[in-house]
Amino acid sequence: MADLKVVIAGAGGRMGAANIRAVSATPGLVVHAALDREDAPGIGKDAGALAGIEPLGVLVTSDSAAALRGADAIIDFSAPAASVALAQLAAELGLIHVIGTTGCSEADDAAIREAAKAGAKIVKAGNFSVGVNLLAQLVQKAAAVLGENYDIEVVEMHHSRKVDAPSGTALMLGEAAAEGREINLSQHAVRVRDGRTGPREVGSIGFATLRGGTVVGDHSVIFAGPSERIELGHRAEDRAIFANGAVRAALWAAGQKPGFYTMRDVLGFADA
Repeated sequence: MADLKVVIAGAGGRMGAANIRAVSATPGLVVHAALDREDAPGIGKDAGALAGIEPLGVLVTSDSAAALRGADAIIDFSAPAASVALAQLAAELGLIHVIGTTGCSEADDAAIREAAKAGAKIVKAGNFSVGVNLLAQLVQKAAAVLGENYDIEVVEMHHSRKVDAPSGTALMLGEAAAEGREINLSQHAVRVRDGRTGPREVGSIGFATLRGGTVVGDHSVIFAGPSERIELGHRAEDRAIFANGAVRAALWAAGQKPGFYTMRDVLGFADA
């Protein structure tokens, strides 16, 4: 079978570099093109050199149409508006689109799902780490078993340059807890506490956001109950874990029909 030709979106970012390295190191995949915004400093540079590996002969471009010509897949850790636009192009061309972009609005997510209905094979996740997705399964199960007698708090910390809060991973873990309790997260989430807030509302799911230094990603979910506390957590030490998961998702999606998927589908958790 021919190599899967992959376009790396957000190529100049730290996750873009990790994705370039992961694709280059994976048999059956090849970096076909590298995309970034028009004013990015990496435009015109070799994607391999930009990622700290041997030159690949692929220059970073801002021309989406040219980059996608002849491609099979996109691995995209960029920005919400860019991901929506790429999803629409993926639908027109029948491409695989692996989306690790966080900070998407409800309207962005709706547009991405529409692209999946229109012919794209989309795998979108708040986190592509296998460990984090396993954590989400454990959180869902714990929430279902423990019930409302246990207060749920999601705590996350990332590096000082992260632009969205709470993180996509924190929200994914909150969704897992809400699913376990069979409630709507948007109706029960408490993202900010300040001033005289009063007693904690029973059944709410709290979020605490920390930012600083070079932290790749720390997440914990606390179940605080009567006279005991259960903590489930994950610490990311290298962005390679996210890139490796994205590569795994792209290879998996090659054998699927057009539609919208998550890492739960890729890992076989959806039916668990």
